[in-house]
Amino acid sequence: MTERRNRTTARTAPRDQEDPAPGRPALRVVHEPDGIDLAAAAEAAGRFLTALGVSTASESLRGTPGRMARAYAELFTPRPFDLTTFPNDEEYDELVLARRIPVRSVCEHHLLPFVGTAHVGYLPGSRILGLSKLARVVEHFACRPQVQERLTKQVADWLQTHLEPKGVGVVIEAEHSCMTLRGVQATGSSTMTSTLLGLLRTDARSRAEFLALTGAAG
Repeated sequence: MTERRNRTTARTAPRDQEDPAPGRPALRVVHEPDGIDLAAAAEAAGRFLTALGVSTASESLRGTPGRMARAYAELFTPRPFDLTTFPNDEEYDELVLARRIPVRSVCEHHLLPFVGTAHVGYLPGSRILGLSKLARVVEHFACRPQVQERLTKQVADWLQTHLEPKGVGVVIEAEHSCMTLRGVQATGSSTMTSTLLGLLRTDARSRAEFLALTGAAG
């Protein structure tokens, strides 16, 4: 059996997509799965349903294996984006926080969805980030089989590496259907995870401000 791995690449964008600072082009961020074979996925989905005693012979279910394949391909394929940064000319040194970014992902243990919100913040260094890119980074790492703990840390680590801020904080709160629809069936429960780096981890005032603004402190 050949194991398929996903790769995240960040490469320099063409000149017409560069950010305003000379010598600092935007990064084109692309998620590269090792091949998507929709026909094979649909065939496998059909066998899966049949094995579970679900017939796909009726008109309403005949196209279900193909729809399953396309749906999971969409869930596992984030959109590419340009990581656009700008010089921090005003030397802004307070928290930048994007709250309630929608999160949708798939639990890698049961391939059932989990959905929720992410709060992503950073203390700027020499560069600031286009605000929409915080949501793009969340989507980038969420669009694959995941666990929430890893997702939270991947977003924070990636921003710390590529933005080089003084601190990064990520809080994710999500409801997992593998808990609410099966097993313990804990309807209404949610899971909260956090990763704090740099000054948002070591400086008590900055840490408290971030957690209070995200609602994680209460």
